[in-house]
Amino acid sequence: MLQVSSPLVSIKWLKEHLNHPDLVILNASLGKPQTDSTNIISEMQIPKTRLFDIKTRFSDGTAPFPNTFPSLEQFVTEAKSLGIRDNSCIIVLDEQGIYSSARVWWMFKAFGHTNVAVLNGGLPSWKKAGFGLEPYEDYTGTIGDFSAKLDPSFMAFFKDMEDMVHNKSHTIVDARSESRFLGLEEEPRAGLRAGNIPTSKNLPFENLLENGEFKSKEVLKKLFDTVAEQDKPMVFSCGSGITACILALGAEMIGYKELSVYDGSWTEWGTLVK
Repeated sequence: MLQVSSPLVSIKWLKEHLNHPDLVILNASLGKPQTDSTNIISEMQIPKTRLFDIKTRFSDGTAPFPNTFPSLEQFVTEAKSLGIRDNSCIIVLDEQGIYSSARVWWMFKAFGHTNVAVLNGGLPSWKKAGFGLEPYEDYTGTIGDFSAKLDPSFMAFFKDMEDMVHNKSHTIVDARSESRFLGLEEEPRAGLRAGNIPTSKNLPFENLLENGEFKSKEVLKKLFDTVAEQDKPMVFSCGSGITACILALGAEMIGYKELSVYDGSWTEWGTLVK
């Protein structure tokens, strides 16, 4: 059985294991937030890549906010349709290097599938290395036997956040840019007020990355030292629950525990709290 030992794998690792029968490669790319568009992927892909459609197949389409965490039943059904099995080793990538892939990594972990990792640098790093590509084709293989068990500790929702703010029980870390966090820049979502969640701290997700890849663990430790508080669990927020997961991935890489992601993030909080 093929297994990952880290939440992040290199393009070299993926190339070496490309033909393993347990390997499943998922492209979880998203369009720009301003467009609110569905997944957009390139014609040429890493061989055997399957499209993981966050917006239309792996989000609650009835929810008022984008990219809302799906039900267990929806997630299982859609994962099975991609041929994902309980013994699958899942590698998630996107076409911006590191962006939405971390969200998918976090979702699988939340649903109890821990044999999952993000491809460092995503498709751009694979292309830059000159590794092989093939035309993308929709998955038409067999249905998987994927099963799930939700661990509620991975996701925080509005009521959880109200309690955290009131009790100051968690360190809330916002992954948006400093100008958005400080309310100096308009939000991409039309009509959404600017600002931040009370008591939250700011660590822009871009600070963790360089040329679409994660910076060294030593640099990540220094960055998290500026926001982490001793003995306090961390909950990560952003615009709509996507880039918050980049912080979760970086924190897990350097050994932090008790991590969660605020699903609705600023889109929900900024709408419901005036």
